[in-house]
Amino acid sequence: MTFIDFLDYAGVFVFAATGALAASRCRLDIIGFIFLANMTAVGGGTVRDLVLGNTPVNWVREPLYLLIGTCAAVLVYYTAHRVESRYRILLWLDAIGMAMFSVMGAEKALQLGFNAWVAIVAGVFTATLGGVMRDIMSGQPSVLMRREIYISAALAGACTFVALETIAVPTTISVLSGTAIAFLIRGGALQYGWMLPAHKARRGRTEEELKRDGIVRDE
Repeated sequence: MTFIDFLDYAGVFVFAATGALAASRCRLDIIGFIFLANMTAVGGGTVRDLVLGNTPVNWVREPLYLLIGTCAAVLVYYTAHRVESRYRILLWLDAIGMAMFSVMGAEKALQLGFNAWVAIVAGVFTATLGGVMRDIMSGQPSVLMRREIYISAALAGACTFVALETIAVPTTISVLSGTAIAFLIRGGALQYGWMLPAHKARRGRTEEELKRDGIVRDE
């Protein structure tokens, strides 16, 4: 097993654990745990492979992904009740999984021969879409809707990895650097509330102003 393979499997386990934690908050049965865990673990990678035309998708070619996700689900099923704040742990595990997958998704696209821009988008897709599916299916507010930085962290991790790969830095260093950057940014956002400036909507024009500008005519 290469270092890349190990990190990929570790990311699957961590993301699957977040899906299982979401299932525990919804008080699902063991089948619900396994379903939500595996959907979270392979959801982003499935979308990435379909977009890139890399079919059959990863978990069809290598069922070990589903086995790892199932093991994570069973482990959380028997231990989640011991945790005081499951949502807080979910967010931190999600940060770890997001950081890993932002790099793994980009690495997969480069391996398939796509250019740097496609690789970066593939990294962001892989890192975020599984968590979005988890939140939608469990009826919880999506992590994407939180004010703290999230997608930007995945983007930074994927860009760091691709940039280092482009200048021929050893892959292990590229992978670790990209993962670390993504996790540090997301971790800082969780710990200190880092966020980008929000959009400030302008007040819409009143009917009188529209008439004055000739956009609306008096009847």
